[in-house]
Amino acid sequence: MTRLAMRLHDELTMKIEAAGDRWLIGSAARLVFAATLLFYFWNSARTKIGEGFFGFFSISDNAYYQIALPAVEAAGGDVSQVPFLPWGLMVWAGTYAEFILPFLIVVGLATRIAALGMICFVIVQSAVDIFVHQVGAETTGALFDRFSDGLIADQRLFWAFLFTILVVKGAGALSLDAIILKRTAAPARGAAGSSRIAQIS
Repeated sequence: MTRLAMRLHDELTMKIEAAGDRWLIGSAARLVFAATLLFYFWNSARTKIGEGFFGFFSISDNAYYQIALPAVEAAGGDVSQVPFLPWGLMVWAGTYAEFILPFLIVVGLATRIAALGMICFVIVQSAVDIFVHQVGAETTGALFDRFSDGLIADQRLFWAFLFTILVVKGAGALSLDAIILKRTAAPARGAAGSSRIAQIS
């Protein structure tokens, strides 16, 4: 009886794990991201561009103050004097990454690459907050303490973990990645089947 119960338990958990690997984990991670972080990043990106529809294609001075403050200060506060390499490129890439990478994650397109990009973004974002804007210890927080409200050490570690899940597991079945994979895999299977038939003939 005990062996039967253990076997049923093992079979059930294996089926749950297999189903989760196929569609649940990646899809759930993307849903959690959309519900909690998508508009945070988009709102942050919105503060770095111009006004109106065409403002999307222009970087605002505010973006330079947020991302490249040392370069702005070195230029005497004149953003136009900040060199494009590396500072201007960093500002441009950081601003549009906040729009594009979250969008790719939500729709499930190039999800692993987008999630890896977001991990890098969060690392840079945290470094800028600590070393450039010099946020206080309360904002930075600490690991392995009794507090859970540190913005960087606590919250952003969870963000990075969420993105790591997507890097490892992918977007799940409910995604553009899965649709593209199915469409590209179907002709390959058909070609393989025709090849085997030809060999038999």
